Amino acid sequence: MLEKYTELFHKHNLLDEAVGLTLKMLEIDAKMYHIAQESLRDSDTAELQDDLKKMDRRVNKHLRDVRRKVLTHLTVAGTANLVPGLVLASIVIDVERIGDYAKNIVGLARQHPKRLKGQKYESDLKKIEDFISPNFERVALTLSEKDISIGREVMKAEVEIGNLCDKIVDQLLTDPSEDLSRTNVVAIALYVRFLKRINSHLTNVASAIVNPFPRISFREKEK
Repeated sequence: MLEKYTELFHKHNLLDEAVGLTLKMLEIDAKMYHIAQESLRDSDTAELQDDLKKMDRRVNKHLRDVRRKVLTHLTVAGTANLVPGLVLASIVIDVERIGDYAKNIVGLARQHPKRLKGQKYESDLKKIEDFISPNFERVALTLSEKDISIGREVMKAEVEIGNLCDKIVDQLLTDPSEDLSRTNVVAIALYVRFLKRINSHLTNVASAIVNPFPRISFREKEK
């Protein structure tokens, strides 16, 4: 599929502008994610210095602009760039959803009385967080540089991170620690689910470069 993306990334047109807006959305998402994580995990008050609502509105505006540019380009250029246009229209939804999950984390922080401590799950939570934080940059590189190798790394790691998230939730449901209050059990389970969805949406974006269009958001087909 690499050849089919050539015009998308190297010809200055409306699709090129749409890619730039998608990358800006990822940049805003990364900032929203870090703010949300800090509000839940490092703060006892959940007070935010930055306005996530404004950032979320910017992401939503960029999504509409991406769709508009893709539609305009395809209307003028015809079917020559149909596949890249469909790819962008697909992945921009994943990018927008990441911001929504960041807002969910902030909502959880406001409902949780203190900073969330993982206790027996702390090392696993840190592992998940430490993977997701730089994953925004890895996915942006996959998209901007059309780097299939980085995209494959992101997709392979998603399986491990997803399994780790599921393991934590399963343990919370079947064998919760006596040291954890019911409030913390619920908070950790929700937080892990939000993290898993954020990482899944990032992986979906990477899959758009690795996979042909029909397999976007699916694992790479084994040869």
